[in-house]
Amino acid sequence: MPATTFHWIRVQTFCYATERKELLEEVMESLLGEAEYSEEITEGEHGNTMTILEARLTKQRQFVDLFTSLGEDICDWIAEDVDNRVDEDCVFYMRLDKQKAVQGICEVAHHGDVVAITGKVQAHPARKEVAARILKEFLAGIDHSSCEGSGS
Repeated sequence: MPATTFHWIRVQTFCYATERKELLEEVMESLLGEAEYSEEITEGEHGNTMTILEARLTKQRQFVDLFTSLGEDICDWIAEDVDNRVDEDCVFYMRLDKQKAVQGICEVAHHGDVVAITGKVQAHPARKEVAARILKEFLAGIDHSSCEGSGS
């Protein structure tokens, strides 16, 4: 596994006025492990109050904790779909279904109600193919044997 895989990773979700913030705080805590996140209260499109929950990870241990919490199935899916998960700027993208996450289930989402995970892969030279290879090597090094069950 490389000494460091990402420059940074951002984990972000929106808590709307109709949602229970404590449930989304639990989601963030389960995904992030020891890492901290911030809360920013803002106004939504229709004037409703909403809270943005966001973490910016910068340490390899935090990256490992995050991908371990996603579970083996999602890590395998990322590795298989890596060409669609990393762009030409070496940025990794994926989205988790927010409502499933509240239920303790990590599931990839293809809609808008999500926990967004975005990260800049540390690739030298900075090319998509290099970033994809580094990400696959990183994922292959994640030990899921200690997980109690990711629900994925």
